Amino acid sequence: MRRLLLVAAAAIAAALAASAGVAFSQDKTMSFFVTSVGSGKGADLGGLKGADAHCASLAEAAGVTGKTWHAYLSSGTEDARDRIGKGPWFNAKGEKIADDVASLHSDANGITKQTALTEKGEVINGRGDMPNRHDMLTGSKPDGTKIADQTCGDWTMSGAEGAAMMGHHDRTGLDDSTAAKSWNSSHASRGGCSQEALKGTGGDGLFYCFAVE
Repeated sequence: MRRLLLVAAAAIAAALAASAGVAFSQDKTMSFFVTSVGSGKGADLGGLKGADAHCASLAEAAGVTGKTWHAYLSSGTEDARDRIGKGPWFNAKGEKIADDVASLHSDANGITKQTALTEKGEVINGRGDMPNRHDMLTGSKPDGTKIADQTCGDWTMSGAEGAAMMGHHDRTGLDDSTAAKSWNSSHASRGGCSQEALKGTGGDGLFYCFAVE
């Protein structure tokens, strides 16, 4: 009996050591950020490829290399949730945003004004700040799937036509509704896809970037 207890204790100790090793080795370098600047052309990001390239350029300029970056954007053929890898994701300060795609799209995610930092580790202006920049381009429903006709021509339009669904990185809006608190699906742009239209509702053509690997 004593031998069995010793064997069990050894097995438990080994399992704990292994799990501790995994936790210790987890890569907490930046794998999530909000773009510090947009394209400057409203929702015209050069399509998904252009948006992905913008993410990569900003990350590399901030000193984070060796990762593949994708923008959290849906299009007519792709869902944002399927573009961002498996997780977990950490911001520029090593704070965990979410463990996986499911937790990212649940109330358990860690996205707030204080954690949705830029690639430089800076806080983005939210509601109540001047200017407000809390609208993030997503083109997505709350579950991360695409919304038809709310992607500004799959991120190629910058005029008075079209619309883009946006979320609030600070989880704050005009009221206490679920939409107002949504990080990825609060409201559509008004007046088109131009930089001016996006600024008109509290945006600046910014979006989320995730490291796929």
